[in-house]
Amino acid sequence: MQIKIPIYQPHLNGNEKKYVTECIESNWISSKGDFIPKFEKKFSDFIGCKHSTTVSNGTVALHLALLSLGIGPEDEVIVPTLTYIASVNSIKYTGAKPVFVDSLVNSWQMDPNDVSKKITPKTKAVMAVHLYGHPCDMDTLTSICKEHNLFLIEDCAEAIGSKYKGKHVGTFGDISTFSFFGNKTITTGEGGMVVTNDKTLYDRCIHFKGQGLAKHRQYWHDVIGYNYRMTNICAAIGLAQLEQVDDFIQRKRQIAEFYKSSFIDLQIKFHEEHKDVYHSYWMCSILVNEPEQRDKLRDFLEKKGIETRPLFYPVHTMPMYSDQFQKHSVAEYLGWRGINLPSYPSMSNEQQLIVINCIKDFFS
Repeated sequence: MQIKIPIYQPHLNGNEKKYVTECIESNWISSKGDFIPKFEKKFSDFIGCKHSTTVSNGTVALHLALLSLGIGPEDEVIVPTLTYIASVNSIKYTGAKPVFVDSLVNSWQMDPNDVSKKITPKTKAVMAVHLYGHPCDMDTLTSICKEHNLFLIEDCAEAIGSKYKGKHVGTFGDISTFSFFGNKTITTGEGGMVVTNDKTLYDRCIHFKGQGLAKHRQYWHDVIGYNYRMTNICAAIGLAQLEQVDDFIQRKRQIAEFYKSSFIDLQIKFHEEHKDVYHSYWMCSILVNEPEQRDKLRDFLEKKGIETRPLFYPVHTMPMYSDQFQKHSVAEYLGWRGINLPSYPSMSNEQQLIVINCIKDFFS
């Protein structure tokens, strides 16, 4: 079946072509050029942090953040099991151990009570993942980390524009990361950002992402570094996207509200925002009553030309992380029943109505 309504697609109707053309005409197309610092500065201003540095994707952003904190073998990092695999894999890249926690049934975010239970003498950090754009309980997580002298990392890959008590996510932790993959609210094709208010952590990120190049001598490297730099062309696209981000988020919230109001009488639960948060709705998501219903509904929609995605499967159930049996009942409940629906900024009301009516037909 040909897909007529995709799960997501980028909206590239701003200055993207103009800025990329400027890159080509200037010959600055690699990891140096004017658009990189411009994008970094505008991003810092947008979320309200002191320092931002571009990277080649969201996964390396997480790895870089962990490296800057000195996390490595023998350390433990607490992370939700209901997340995209990159959150967990980045911890393993450092040699540290990911320690899984369950989710809250209403917000779908990591459960602070479970975080407290999982702290050991080896715990070095907590990674808060703002799943699908809904912020975590940052007051409680910040308090836990301060009480136990732990680093707080925010994985904001899915949450640009999201706020907790009026403050942008990514500004609560010691260090935070964003992703600009093609299906994110703003995109650079591939790309990411690491942000912090700590100058030392920022300097360490710059050092590690540029192959460990020393400042005092050209082509002298004093640590094992990585090539995690963003290109000027990607930054040009990112700057053009960031100029439109408020419109993107406003439209995505309109789409979410239309879905929510349309599903009131159906046997599904919409993932809505809860107290004290501003949900950017990277993905509009629903829960069905039974796991078998989820697959049947997705198949039904696919036959109508509508693309969907399952919620992320809890990582503790995957082969490389299931060596020790664990039970995270809420994450498993959500992971087997959830569906992401089309919700891209350029989605028309007519397209959304097709999705809504098809879902209603399925339950009729």
